[in-house]
Amino acid sequence: MSASSTFFPAPAVSRHRWSGDYILLVQNLIMKDFRVRYRNMSLGVFWSLLNPLVLMGVMWFVFTKIFPNNRQPHFAVFVLCGLVPYNFFAIAWVSATTSLVDNSPLMKRLPVPRFIIPIASVLGTLVHLSAQIGLLLLLNLLTYGLNRYWPLLALVWLCEVMFVSGLSLVFSCLNVYIRDIRYVVESANVVLFWLVPIFYPFEAIAPQFREVYQYNPVAALVLASRHILMEATAPPGSLLLKLAGSSVAMLLLGLLVFRKMESRFYNYL
Repeated sequence: MSASSTFFPAPAVSRHRWSGDYILLVQNLIMKDFRVRYRNMSLGVFWSLLNPLVLMGVMWFVFTKIFPNNRQPHFAVFVLCGLVPYNFFAIAWVSATTSLVDNSPLMKRLPVPRFIIPIASVLGTLVHLSAQIGLLLLLNLLTYGLNRYWPLLALVWLCEVMFVSGLSLVFSCLNVYIRDIRYVVESANVVLFWLVPIFYPFEAIAPQFREVYQYNPVAALVLASRHILMEATAPPGSLLLKLAGSSVAMLLLGLLVFRKMESRFYNYL
């Protein structure tokens, strides 16, 4: 028997595999991630709200007081509609990229499907940022009120989770082989901050780039959220189709890449 099979035994196939132990494992990984984030922090989950509130305040001051030509009404809420989706994407991508290396002892001890680990990291980030999502919904409720399109938020956020999960499967594999990948991801997130319409409207984008922007799931999520929350309209069907298509394609690609690369994890962990 090879060392690889000793430490990374293939999980037995069972029709009950998701009925108990694996679901419990996902739950435990999510809760572990949540506890680690706030360990020894006196303010706990409040810290997840502090960053977007500070950044929202800074952008509001800069673009309404220093550059007072901004005509976007309720600019603070407008910015938060961009910051919350971006924060989820950026934090989930980084944390899931390092998840396999961080959980290598678990992978060596338990014969579980290893793709669970990066996906659980993405879901853990969603729990971690649930306070930000709640803040976004509360401010929109107070500013714009409730409308009948709010249930569509569940659909667009599901697409975002699928996209980040697929991306994370690819980059968590790469990080096993090349540990510098996490810094590539962090740099990419800095670039992405400016390529997502967080503090500028979609109409400010040059017409030749608008079509491409809508294939960026983070930008598409921001646009769809603003349609639903601020304009009380359903996002355009073409935007939803691009968001869903790119998300499903990324998830399938991630699963395929992960399946191809996981057999050699032992040699690098």
